[in-house]
Formats: sequence, structure tokens, C-alpha cells
Amino acid sequence: MYSPGKVLYNERMCAEITRDRLISLLEVARLYYHEDLDQASIADRMGYSRPTISRMLAEARRHGIVTVTISHPIERLVTLEKRLTRTFGLKEARVAEDRNDGNPNPSTGVARLCGDLLLEHCGPRSVIAVSNGRTVGAVAHHLPKRVWPESTAVAMLGSVGESFHLEDGPDICRNLALRLGGRHRSLSVPLVFDSPDNARMVRSEEQIVTTLELAARSDVALTGVGAVGETTSSPLLRRWMTPAVMRECRRKNIVAHVCGHHLDAEGNHVRTALCDRTLCLDPSRLSEIPLVIGVAAGRDKVDALRATLRGDYLSALVTDESTARSLLEGV
Repeated sequence: MYSPGKVLYNERMCAEITRDRLISLLEVARLYYHEDLDQASIADRMGYSRPTISRMLAEARRHGIVTVTISHPIERLVTLEKRLTRTFGLKEARVAEDRNDGNPNPSTGVARLCGDLLLEHCGPRSVIAVSNGRTVGAVAHHLPKRVWPESTAVAMLGSVGESFHLEDGPDICRNLALRLGGRHRSLSVPLVFDSPDNARMVRSEEQIVTTLELAARSDVALTGVGAVGETTSSPLLRRWMTPAVMRECRRKNIVAHVCGHHLDAEGNHVRTALCDRTLCLDPSRLSEIPLVIGVAAGRDKVDALRATLRGDYLSALVTDESTARSLLEGV
């Protein structure tokens, strides 16, 4: 944006240009930048030639009468994206503007931005692995439609139960496939079993083995990041977070869970009493997927996101502006 600036009338400027000349330059700049007249029209109005008006506009720039400001909110967000990729060694980062309505649910902006990034790295025959969770469900819900009948959405972990609706893996897989016009492979078995023996038996079933193997060989993975606090956990694991498991998490400095796995503050995978009972893709196999997109936002997710990034479980991140700034503080 160009704007005629305020003239500071000082000795240095007086030595370079007269007051009358300054007034003429200001008038030319005002007509050109504020009233959107072309140079020929200004020349006719002021009685100058068009080349003279062109030279006067250049002179106005030179003397600081006209200054140039390049500004847009996206510039601020792109700067944060570059810092995130550089700081955490990511392949991609996307930052959405903060929502200001006090709603704790994931913003439409974050979900849409994540969907756009997902589609940038997918094609008509892509296999897309997904976890469960509110934010992942929102991405699938807002994803632009495609007609990709040979695409496949596949679950990376078991189901948390019918009460989660779009937050649960089978529903997200189905919804994502509908948006893409493709197929889906879900895991309609519990995320956490009553005993390690039951989990081990189901984990060995052919359908489960082939589905998890398909997820491990996917082109892109999309996962949420859950926070584990002193006394709370994200809704996805809350029903299994007994007082004993919570005490174990505090003792082991666990702050996050990703795809059913707990992580400490340094990003290390920490085994808990739930591990042998959980049905999900092994965390070591996430590194085999070309792009693993983590999507999460909010003050309560900062420590969990930082741990997940430290552990190199993600190669791309989609979040909002305040979360991005918090992640970069002190880094």
C-alpha cells in the first residue's frame, strides 16, 4: 500500500527541496495514490507533462513523501510456518489465524487448512492413514470433495466407542472416503482391550494385520495429538485412564499420546499398563510413512505437541497462531 507521508520540515530537507516543491509533490502523490488518477489526468489538471508527473512521483518516493508498506495477515502466518519447519525439522507447516469466539472446539480454519495440505500430498490412488479424535474428524468433515474411486482411507488404531461419532476411527475413515469418493478400511475393534491376551489374539487376526500393514505403507498419515496432564487426559483415552494409570503417567513424566502411544516430555515412547492392551500401529512405523501430518491447537496442547515434535513422530504440523507462537517460545 502506498501512502503520502507526513512531511517533516527540517534543515536537512530545506537544503534539498523548497516548501513549494514539497507541496507540489504532495499534491501529485495524493492525486495518484489516494484518488487513483492516472499520470495523464494529473498532468492535465496541474498543467505539467506526463513525463514530469512520472519524475515527480519518483521524487516523492525519494524524499519519503510516499512510503511503501507491504502487509497482510498471511505474511505473519507464513513467517511462523517457516520458523516451525526450520526449528523442528518439518517438511511442511501450516498456521491458521486464531479464533476469537472462545469456542474450545477445533477451528474451521485449522481443519480447512489441514485438509488443503492433505490434498496437496494426495492423488487419485493415494492411501491415507488416519487416527481418531475431534480435530481429525473436523478435517475429514471439511475436506473438499474429490472423485477418487481408487483412493483408500485406512485406520491406524482401534475404536473408542460409538459415543464419539465423528471423533472415532471407523466414522472418520468412512467420512473421509465419502469426501474422496473412494474406499475405506477401518478397525472395528476396541482401541484398548480388557486384557493383554485378548489384545494379542485380535492383533494376530488376518484382517487386523493387513489393515495395520496398509496403514504403515500409506502415502500420508493424519493424526491428532492428545494431552496428558497431572489429573486429566484427552477424551479418547479417558475411559481407560484409571487412577493407577494416571499415577504411572505422572511418575514417568508423560505429557502426550499419539496414535494410542504415550510420550514423555522429551518425545520418548513410554510403555504403560495400557500398551499391551492397545491395538494400534506401532509408533516406530510412523517413520516409514512419507508424510505424517499432526493437527492440534490450543493452550492445553502445547506441551504435548512439543514432545511429539521432539520425538520426530510428525513430519508436518497444522495448528493456529497462538499455539505456534507458544511452541516457538524459548526455542
